[in-house]
Amino acid sequence: MTEKHALTLLKNGDQAGLMYFIDRYTAYVGAVVRNVLGGRCPDQDAEEVTADVFLVLWQNAGKPMPGRVKGYLASIARSRAVNRLRSRGFELALEEDILTLPADGPEELYFAAERRERVRAAVQAMAIPDREIFVRYYYYCESAAAIADALGMTPAAVRQRLKRGRDALRGELMKGEDS
Repeated sequence: MTEKHALTLLKNGDQAGLMYFIDRYTAYVGAVVRNVLGGRCPDQDAEEVTADVFLVLWQNAGKPMPGRVKGYLASIARSRAVNRLRSRGFELALEEDILTLPADGPEELYFAAERRERVRAAVQAMAIPDREIFVRYYYYCESAAAIADALGMTPAAVRQRLKRGRDALRGELMKGEDS
């Protein structure tokens, strides 16, 4: 079965489509959830959040696009894991919390959208290994060690490439800024 076919089944309410995604992505979604929870919650919470992610997929069957299901699931997993941390009383670092702050008005929404597009373009402009490392670390919440294992690198090399990527991204985003 292909992902596209599984999405069609899912949209039609066929549980076989959901089972395809559960079989294929449970370990991945669980890893994203555990990375975000960082051992601050019991294993049962990680399992519940992982199950919730697939429930959201079932309830929103028309939203994910073919070829983008993995990212869609990662986004839901991260959001649900952050919500679980908050419900357990953990305070999140500003970097994690800032993504959920509402914009004050249309002007702020415009500038936020412009910044997101500039970040996307800057990340797309990175060389292939650096881009993959950046996306895995910041979007899929993978650890430097996991990325290093997957790419045949050392964790120190991954961290160094992340630092260079952040510096390059900062430089790119500062172009044309008043500050």
